[in-house]
Amino acid sequence: MILSVDTTSEFGSIALTEGDRVVEELSMRSADGFGHVLFQHIEQLLARHGAALDALDGFAAASGPGSFTGVRVGLAAVKGLAEATGKKVVAVSNLRALAWFGSAALRAVVIDARRGEVYGAVYSDRLEPVTPESVLKFPAWLKTLPAAGFEFVSIDFSPWRACVDPAIPVVTAPPALAAAIGCIASREFASGRALDPAGIDANYVRRSDAELLWKE
Repeated sequence: MILSVDTTSEFGSIALTEGDRVVEELSMRSADGFGHVLFQHIEQLLARHGAALDALDGFAAASGPGSFTGVRVGLAAVKGLAEATGKKVVAVSNLRALAWFGSAALRAVVIDARRGEVYGAVYSDRLEPVTPESVLKFPAWLKTLPAAGFEFVSIDFSPWRACVDPAIPVVTAPPALAAAIGCIASREFASGRALDPAGIDANYVRRSDAELLWKE
């Protein structure tokens, strides 16, 4: 059983999963972050299922891209829990989690990165990267996609629908990604790719505003 956390946007979630089975997923929404409510929700989720922290097999977290503070909150939470229980952790890209909801052989996943840009990548049906994750203007990202044979996967594709061929399928993923993250993490655990807490890191894709300003 894996406890997974996603706090990378205002639409957060936590989940308990066993393999590909979702025991429960809890959606959360907080415009001012989840640091002040996350552990309360985790405690309540575990209590509902009679699950003790030290009885879990491991932990997983969304690694981004997303809110820089939000990414850090989720990763810090699972690192702390893993350290306390002696368990391992898997960090899962939000873009890879989106690909979980697709059905085509190739899945072009996209997230609004603001500033007129998108986070995007293409994943296979095995959830392996076909093109690297990148942050680009949407028209520039389109040029990196395969010529055919793919679908778009996004939580909200409406900003870009008019810019693409209407014949290309679009899959709408739910805002809650924790269950998908937990299911993906289960495969990583089974393959021996889970890490000690110190081994996982954020997947920002784009540098923070503070770093960009400092560089300038």
